Amino acid sequence: MANNGSLCDRFAAIIGGQSGFAGGKCVATINRSQIRATIMGKAFGVTSSFSFESFHAGTGRALCLGRAAFLQKEVNPFLSAIRKQGIKVSSVHNEWLFDRPQLIYVNIESVDRPLLFAKKVRRALDSIR
Repeated sequence: MANNGSLCDRFAAIIGGQSGFAGGKCVATINRSQIRATIMGKAFGVTSSFSFESFHAGTGRALCLGRAAFLQKEVNPFLSAIRKQGIKVSSVHNEWLFDRPQLIYVNIESVDRPLLFAKKVRRALDSIR
C-alpha cells in the first residue's frame, strides 16, 4: 500500500477527511467537531472513518469500508443516499451508553474503485447538511 500514498491522499481529499494508514490500509478520518458530545459527562471527540484495502492494480478495485457517526436526524437521509449509489449498509447501531446526544453509527461496505467510492460517500454525506 506504500505506493498508493497519493491515491490515499486523493481518497481522503474527496471525502473531506485526513488521510493516514492503519494496519496497511488507507484511512480517511473526518472529525465531526460540530457535534459536542459527551460520554458519562466527559467530552468525546466524534469521528467517522472510511478506508480501502486489498487494492487490485489490474482492476483498480478494492475493499472499501466506512464507519460513520451521526445524530439521529441524519441517519435516514444518509442511508437513503448511500443505498441509492449501490453501497451496502452492514449495520446501524449505537456504540455507547450514556452518550449525549445519542450517536448512531452506520457501517458501509463495497468493492469499488476507491476514488469512485469516495465520491459516492461524499455525495451521501452532503445529503445530511
